[in-house]
Amino acid sequence: MTHRKARVRNALTRTGPDRVPVFMWFHPSTARRLGRLLEIPADCVAEAFGDDVKQAWVNNNYAMEGVVHEHENESHTDAWGITWTRQGGFNQITRFPLADASPEEVLQYRFPEAAMAFLLSRMDSIVARADEFFIGCDVSPCVFEMYWRLRGMEQTLVDMASNPGLADTMLGRCADFAVRLSEQACARFPLDWLWTGDDVAGQQALLLSPDLWRALIKPHLKRVVDVGGRMGLPIAYHSCGAVRDIIPDLIEMGIDVLNPVQCNCPGMELAELKREFGRELVFMGGVDTQHLLPAATPEEVYAATARIIETMCADGGGYILAASHTVPPETPDDNIFAMYRAAGISREEIVDRAAATRASLA
Repeated sequence: MTHRKARVRNALTRTGPDRVPVFMWFHPSTARRLGRLLEIPADCVAEAFGDDVKQAWVNNNYAMEGVVHEHENESHTDAWGITWTRQGGFNQITRFPLADASPEEVLQYRFPEAAMAFLLSRMDSIVARADEFFIGCDVSPCVFEMYWRLRGMEQTLVDMASNPGLADTMLGRCADFAVRLSEQACARFPLDWLWTGDDVAGQQALLLSPDLWRALIKPHLKRVVDVGGRMGLPIAYHSCGAVRDIIPDLIEMGIDVLNPVQCNCPGMELAELKREFGRELVFMGGVDTQHLLPAATPEEVYAATARIIETMCADGGGYILAASHTVPPETPDDNIFAMYRAAGISREEIVDRAAATRASLA
């Protein structure tokens, strides 16, 4: 087992990794800038900085991956019929294919089964490095977020409140697609974890009541989680925002890792989460991308990151260093290096890895 795999597994089992493992997501613009600084391709930046995990998205995600538009207002329509347009540095959904559909038309919608082989092929370059890295496959969005990408947020919530039968059927079909992706990924690839998720919360609270989440989303999400569970894989779950109300449910379902832990949201204070759920749940994230990384000094970033690591690893692990969202383009380079330095990864080490990458590509 390589040191990267062992490091993440030791963090998951709280058996004292040599240092905190790292899995950072850089905004494409941030990665390109760091790539220019280190004189390496943007897709090699995370590895040069010392990330321990390699993972690919195989479901519907074009906010940053899949098709990355270079210019504002460039668009494309994906295999689900969703139109994405670059706005403010991210691809945003500008057309929801089922937004104006009648219930009968909604039920006629078919998921892009023919695209499944292509979607899973995104893992090929990842698994080629399976001997070196901890390998993940991301099958999100699984249920709620997939439905609102098709239907629009407002109409999705209307369906759930006024036509729960329709909502339950369509949420189930979203989960069916994620289940099939998960089953094929687990059968084909040497995975170290299965990554699931849905953004179900805003900055202040869940987007729907906990009871409605439990009634209409939890049972379908559980089916996706169970695919990885049957394979004996750790299961990670992503949802931005204030998800505190459903954390006990996530644990009950078999979730092992929670990301991205937006610590500025109500109920998401890191030390409290660690104290209450740290024996059952590994946390990944929590380094603030709204204020700390873009606006603090390098010294403040180092001190804050060091406190997070000390707090979250107090039991011998149970934490993976990551930001609370993608590292934004406005983050100064020195702040990024300071965050990694707090994890025991020096700038010199990063530069040396970048030099090795350049040599291997020459």
